[in-house]
Amino acid sequence: MKHFFYIILLISILVSFTPNAEAQDYILGEGDVLTVSVYDHPDLKTTVRISGDGMVTLPLIGQIPAAGQSIEKMSSTIESLLADGYIINPHVTIFIEEFRSLKATILGGVASPGLYEMKGRTTLLELISKAGGLKENSSGEAIIQRNQPDSKEKKIIVVNLFQLMEQGQESQNLSIVNGDNIYIPKKKVFYVTGEVKSPAAYDYEENLMVIQAITKAGGLNDKAAPSRIRIIRSTDGKEQVIENVKMDLLVQPNDVIVVPESYF
Repeated sequence: MKHFFYIILLISILVSFTPNAEAQDYILGEGDVLTVSVYDHPDLKTTVRISGDGMVTLPLIGQIPAAGQSIEKMSSTIESLLADGYIINPHVTIFIEEFRSLKATILGGVASPGLYEMKGRTTLLELISKAGGLKENSSGEAIIQRNQPDSKEKKIIVVNLFQLMEQGQESQNLSIVNGDNIYIPKKKVFYVTGEVKSPAAYDYEENLMVIQAITKAGGLNDKAAPSRIRIIRSTDGKEQVIENVKMDLLVQPNDVIVVPESYF
């Protein structure tokens, strides 16, 4: 019975803290509804909605900016203002009562690309799940274009999906910000054809040499002419044929490696 009590207590604590813990790195914006409390000063507790100009009005200190800040930063700002002549060593907590609708676009290698609305903190993995998951031909990266305050240029963030989804590296599971555009390109491939044991398309890897590409295709068969291997390569829409390829030449995405038959 005692153990049962502790289990119930633990669940209650987790339920109490999880929503706001998840929101700690959430960036506040217009429409969010906040409850601001000051420890040992219940008369200062107030619930406010962030206005269209990104401001909130609080007891004693009046209007302060809220949009674009994290909860931690805003709490620190309020504490500094209250400490300036109002309260000795104030401790401020902020709880998000209602999240505004956030919007982000995800395109490319997902089952259902498009514009999605999100409530509260949403991670990249959660957005990919909303979009029906990754397609089989999607690449191992996600490219995020993010608006920057006071700048017309977008910030580019590249996320390694292999590290995130296969290795479980949570550092790659970024929080999605309102207005993010996420693009998941198609998987890069190359082709090996001709006198190899398993001609097919293969996943491209950086710094892959011709000999390694041929090894992926099972190696040369008995009819192959290794001295006359050629590569058909497209550059800026123009097709180029590279003759008598060396085994240490680096392969590029979409290369077609052709292994001809020996004359003898």
